[in-house]
Amino acid sequence: MTNQESTAATLGHHLQAFGEGVEAIMADYTNDSVLITPDATYRGLTEIRDFFEAFVGGLPEGFWDAFRLNRQEVVGGLAYIVWEARPWVLLGTDTFVVREGKIVFQTYAAQRGTE
Repeated sequence: MTNQESTAATLGHHLQAFGEGVEAIMADYTNDSVLITPDATYRGLTEIRDFFEAFVGGLPEGFWDAFRLNRQEVVGGLAYIVWEARPWVLLGTDTFVVREGKIVFQTYAAQRGTE
């Protein structure tokens, strides 16, 4: 499997994992992973888990029905997505650096809509 194929597979798993819960999401990270958001930087499994538990736990009913993946690009070990979940998120974007099937760096930002 090439680096690009591994990155695409990891991204595919990550997107699917949101329907399965935080444990499935966390399978894509290691204790060396870093997640950067507009509000904070999360390092390691404990901090990243705390972020996702709050994120997933705070989603309104109907969020996943409204989720739309508008762009997905994978180049080597880099993956980029643009998404929305209207009316709650007008624009969301994530960038992932993947090595050996794990997300080592991720950035996330979202423009919120009405809640």
